[in-house]
Amino acid sequence: MLGRTLQKEFADHQLVIADLPEWDITDAAGFSRKLRDSSPDVVIHCAAMTAVDKCETERDLAYRLNAVGSLNVAMACHRLGIRLVAISTDYVFDGALERPYHEFDVAGGAHTIYGASKFAGEECIRTHCPDHVICRISWLYGPGGPSFVHAMISLADGSRPVLKVVDDQHGNPTSTLAVARHLRLLLERRELAGTFHLTCEGEATWAEFAREIFRLGGKEQEIVPCTTQDFPRPAPRPLNSRLEKRMLRLCGLPPMPHWKEALDEFMKQEF
Repeated sequence: MLGRTLQKEFADHQLVIADLPEWDITDAAGFSRKLRDSSPDVVIHCAAMTAVDKCETERDLAYRLNAVGSLNVAMACHRLGIRLVAISTDYVFDGALERPYHEFDVAGGAHTIYGASKFAGEECIRTHCPDHVICRISWLYGPGGPSFVHAMISLADGSRPVLKVVDDQHGNPTSTLAVARHLRLLLERRELAGTFHLTCEGEATWAEFAREIFRLGGKEQEIVPCTTQDFPRPAPRPLNSRLEKRMLRLCGLPPMPHWKEALDEFMKQEF
């Protein structure tokens, strides 16, 4: 989903669309050869196993893709002198903090295999490719989906008088459009490196997010708030996914848009 948005955002550049089966980040030698042959200025590393619950049951696959795959990408980029921009997640934190997490908070206490494997991938990138930018995102939606926005619009088809939506998890609903635009700003600042949070400003619960989706979509759908415990999942969901964008401020970059503003733009384009 993010990759599709990035293709449109960077259509003014020469792009190499790297995807399976031609590009396989778990094949270190093969990936390195293809990267050498294409010789890009920057690699934007979006590949990951993001099926959070599936990661719990297929742990080796999660680490092979999210950790070893990122290691292979990082080492190839470093050997060839290519800048690396990698996408990560709020799941690298345990979600227990009472305030939004900023980039200097200690990560690595994830309660899920997805979060732990993504943090392992971050560490591989930091160790093996100094010329990197790691961008953490969360609660992502974008053109074409799949996403929470698309799911809510689909469920509000008039066949369900009431929808139960979780109201005790807090995060920053974030548009791929907003992420792509800020990635452009980071790429233009060649001297920047390190970890950046790129979620939209403002915060909401899933229930509040859903209400705004229905309001903007003109849907008459009743929502009943519920708790995380009402929807038990194989992988525990963090109660706090909020990310502070401290590095954007410190580096003099503009703030991300407010989530309601970004959602309004997206809804007008998508539905």
